[in-house]
Order: sequence, then structure tokens, then C-alpha cells
Amino acid sequence: MRAFAIERAAGTAEALRLGRIEAGAQDDLAAVPRFLAGGTNLLDLMKLDVMRASVLVDINDLEAEHGGIAIRDGMLHLGGLARMAAVADHPVVRRDFPILSEALWKAASPQLRNMATLAGNVLQRTRCNYFRGRQWAGCNKRDPGSGCAAKDGVNRRLAVLGTSEQCIANYPGDFAVALAGLGAEVDILGNDGGRRSLPFEALHRLPGDTPHIETELEPGELITGFRVPIGDWTRRSLYLKIRDRESYDFALASAAVALDLGPDGTVRSARIGLGGLAAKPWRSHEAEDALAGRSLDETSAQEAAEAAFASAVPHGDAAFKLDLGRRTLVRALLAAQAMEI
Repeated sequence: MRAFAIERAAGTAEALRLGRIEAGAQDDLAAVPRFLAGGTNLLDLMKLDVMRASVLVDINDLEAEHGGIAIRDGMLHLGGLARMAAVADHPVVRRDFPILSEALWKAASPQLRNMATLAGNVLQRTRCNYFRGRQWAGCNKRDPGSGCAAKDGVNRRLAVLGTSEQCIANYPGDFAVALAGLGAEVDILGNDGGRRSLPFEALHRLPGDTPHIETELEPGELITGFRVPIGDWTRRSLYLKIRDRESYDFALASAAVALDLGPDGTVRSARIGLGGLAAKPWRSHEAEDALAGRSLDETSAQEAAEAAFASAVPHGDAAFKLDLGRRTLVRALLAAQAMEI
């Protein structure tokens, strides 16, 4: 690991000041300050020399201001510095948003969930071996213009949705998939004190020709929280995660499903996120549209799954993910339908 300094911010204004990037320094990895909360992904990548920083700005003292969990104005408000474990075990989240609680419980280990924050979790970076291993020369996400060794390499765990000729890395997280599926919004604070919000689905960028630019965040911006709409669908919701082993593993395929069903079982609306399968936290509007106004059964669920993967492009050993992804979504839809709420 390269040398760096640590500055502890006593408040939000100080954090933004310390996190400010000097003009012309954006492309100099060693000159960029980075925010540090749990550090469970950042420090790993710094040890691998994939990410670097001149200064780590410790923002843990901002938790009182940006770490809350509350219901107001018809929304669930989650602070960016709320810890994964605290949100997963919150009684309101467990009762009214099981999809979020399950996505958090099924991630990482108890020690990591106690440490990691929501904002840091949604910004975690791909586990693609070619990104994390500097011994591999070809990774456009790490070194723009160097190629994508994964396309003809070890790619079993990588993406089949949202990829490009430049990158087939997948987004590895769980919580962000549920946020995308639920139509959440993310609140952002800039260096100048300006505030803005984005649909969470728009926070992460598709790789296109610039896979090294992963989000819409500007340099030095800070995620302060998330807002999740409350609706009839939030209680009838779940997160299904399929992985090689049951504990402490990333998803090969996952489905975040929330359903609003009419008295006759007709789907009034569906919200569907897919994980482990895509270049970013993925909301499948195609699957949602395929279910709208229909009775949910094995046939309609299968047709929704076909719609979800109609644009998928598999590479090499990841081809099995098409069938796995469809089966995962069908299973999740039928399980959500059967929930007693």
C-alpha cells in the first residue's frame, strides 16, 4: 500500500473542504482525496494498488447528521452513513421493506455489515479479477484504453446485461439492486454546499466507451442519503440471491421483487431489480411491463423473465447466467406472490 495521510472531519463543511479536488488533479490518482467511512472496499483496493489517495477524509463523525433511519413525507429516509447491520435489523425496515432488509443481511459478513455504510456499499466496485489484479494488463475500467482481458478470459461471474465492447465487468452488490428496483432516489451534497438528487437507477453509468467512469458523482461530492417511496408493493417484496455458497459470497444472479397485487391477483404494478448479472444495479422495466395488468402465474412470470433478458449478451463461461437469471426471477416473482402480508 502506498503512503497516504488521514484527516478526520468534525463536520460536513469540513469534510467537503478536505475532499475538494484541486483543479487539474482529477486524473492524478495519487493526488485525489477520498472519503473514508467503513473502508471495507476502499482499503482493499488501496492494498491492491487499484485505487490510490493522497488523503483519506474520515467522515465517521458525520454519522449523527447523515446516519438516520426515519419515515416521513411518505418515504423511507436512510442516511448515507447508516450502517448496513443497523438498517437490516431496523423493525420498520424489516416489517415494511423486507426487500431491503434481506438484501443487506445476505451481503458480506456480520463484521463487515457492522462496519460498512450504505453510501460506501452502493459505491463498491467490481470484483472482476482483471480489474483487481494489476498483473493483468487489459482492463479498461482500471487503465482506459488497455483493453478488456475478461472477454476472452475467466468471465463466469461477469455481466450479461448492460455490457459493452470495452467492459463486461459486473456490479457485485445487493443493496443497490433493491434500491434500483424500488425506484429510490439518492441525495448528494457538493463541495460548494449545493444539494441535488438523482433517481438511484441513474447514479451508476453503463460502461459504454468509458467504463472507468462508473457513476454520475462529481469529484468531491458526498452521498448523504437515500429516499425510498412507500407503497402497497413494499411489504410484498423480497430479495432472492443465488450464489456458489450460501454464506459470504457475491451473487451469480439475484432478483429484487416488489409487487402490488389487486384483489383478484392481477399485477397492478411490479418493481424488479436484477443483480450479479449486469454492469450496474439493474432495473428491468421490460419485465415490469410484461407483468402489468396480468395474473401472475408460471407462464406470465416466465414471459417476464424472457423480456428481462431479451437484450442480454453473454461471453464465454457466463452463458449459463441467462438461464440462471430467468429461473431466479421466476422463482422470486412466485415467492413474492405467495407472501402473507
